[in-house]
Amino acid sequence: TLLYLCNSDKAIHRSDLIKKSFLELMTTKRGNQLVEIGAYCLMPNHFHLLLRECGEGGISLFMQKLSTAYTMYFNKKYERTGALFQGRFKAEHLYNDNYLKYIFSYIHLNPISLLDKNWKEHKLKDKSKANKYLDSYSFSSYLDYANENSRIPEGNILNKSEFPKYFLTSEDFRSNIQEWIDYAATIVKVEP
Repeated sequence: TLLYLCNSDKAIHRSDLIKKSFLELMTTKRGNQLVEIGAYCLMPNHFHLLLRECGEGGISLFMQKLSTAYTMYFNKKYERTGALFQGRFKAEHLYNDNYLKYIFSYIHLNPISLLDKNWKEHKLKDKSKANKYLDSYSFSSYLDYANENSRIPEGNILNKSEFPKYFLTSEDFRSNIQEWIDYAATIVKVEP
């Protein structure tokens, strides 16, 4: 919800969040968007976002609004005070088209580490389990790319049309992800 609501030049008021349902919040009219969101993955202790600025300073303002709103929510929910995040967010400009395509896969494959934390360094043990897990993981945009129709209202977070069309169909996207999973299942670690 915060990914959607914080992506606006309008202020967010906590009282508005309490009064509305999830569907109402995710379809709320926003002001001007700060960023275009191409992909996201929310993990238990970090998150990944693929963003494109709509205007000068858009990413910084969006990240400030997002981290402040989430910290306030978390602190209220768990009756705590103080900072929640360690330091500033890390950002990397993606200059290379091949690297940008890779980032789509990298972001969406991240949840596999919840099943097998060392799957990138060692051979992925169970491809079927990894695929099933990705198909059930609702805290990323994976399901919005892997299915013909975006989820409603979660699909409202994304601005797919503002990013290159690497995957013309959901099958193209699934095929690309499967190639990475197949590759990870064949890795043989060589000891020095």
